[in-house]
Amino acid sequence: MTKLSVNINKIATLRNARGHNRPNLLQAARDIERFGAQGITVHPRPDERHIRYQDVRDLKAVVSTELNVEGNPTPDFLDLVREVRPEQVTLVPDAPDAITSNAGWNTVQHQDYLRSIVADLKSLGCRVSIFLDPVPELVQAAATTGTDRIELYTEDYARHYHAGPEAALRPYREAAAVARQLGLGLNAGHDLDLDNLAYMHHNLPGLQEVSIGHALVCDALYLGLENTVQLYRRCLSGLKSEK
Repeated sequence: MTKLSVNINKIATLRNARGHNRPNLLQAARDIERFGAQGITVHPRPDERHIRYQDVRDLKAVVSTELNVEGNPTPDFLDLVREVRPEQVTLVPDAPDAITSNAGWNTVQHQDYLRSIVADLKSLGCRVSIFLDPVPELVQAAATTGTDRIELYTEDYARHYHAGPEAALRPYREAAAVARQLGLGLNAGHDLDLDNLAYMHHNLPGLQEVSIGHALVCDALYLGLENTVQLYRRCLSGLKSEK
């Protein structure tokens, strides 16, 4: 079964807009788990424009499924991870001013750097995933770092899905096949939604986890949070999703 990890960055963005604690981020995380999500994802950035470093500390105490912390392994980020020790750390090469993640790692160029970071994180007991474009050579290089998993960056799939799902998914199937051969676990995330998720789930063997935030929160405005989480779960269960 492919697990659903819900990225709650956008809930934190809404809270920060008024400077108080509404919506309550910790209660939202509890509710999302109760509604059926199998993990909570956060991606703190240096300017703390949505998830704050203190949020990560607080979430560690309340998340009962799996806490996945994403980010660029800057010294501050690594200090936070060493303190919190989440179940999973996803390494993402974001620039400080990036609006959202927009590229995966060049694991060939940064192989030695990533190998050192991965070893450090694994020594803490964290599972490590590397955010990656669906390129077989990059998957091969990722395997040499010692990472447990890769997370395929799915924006390109989402952009081309309606023009032709099979063609849009083809690079991801090729990358996933290499990952399986090398013993790497497989996650995916970015721009997945109720339209394109089920097709990927059915046609990408070995997919273990998807991380979804922006689309899920947008859907929840119209469909309700509980209903939306369950609709995404249905996409990952083989059942027909009806809004």
